[in-house]
Amino acid sequence: MKHLKKGEGGNRVIISVIGKDRVGIIAEVTTILQQSNINVLDISQTIMQDLFAMILVADMNESKVDMAELKDLLIAKGEELGVRIDAQHEDVFLYMHRI
Repeated sequence: MKHLKKGEGGNRVIISVIGKDRVGIIAEVTTILQQSNINVLDISQTIMQDLFAMILVADMNESKVDMAELKDLLIAKGEELGVRIDAQHEDVFLYMHRI
């Protein structure tokens, strides 16, 4: 994954998904993004034992929803799927993870 630098790309969101693996997690999450007109820029996922972990970077420049609405949609989908889904604007993500 390309390193994220503050100010690059403008309005990107970082989405993480963690939980028990099952069929369709990526499809369900990316369907919400597609329906919201949010473009996936990069995605990485792994399965450790039966645990699913994914991080996704997406562009919200053409989004039909704002960040609060997107978070609500993803949280509801996470509850339905039995996984935890977090979404943070890139600026918040970079601020929280700087050393």
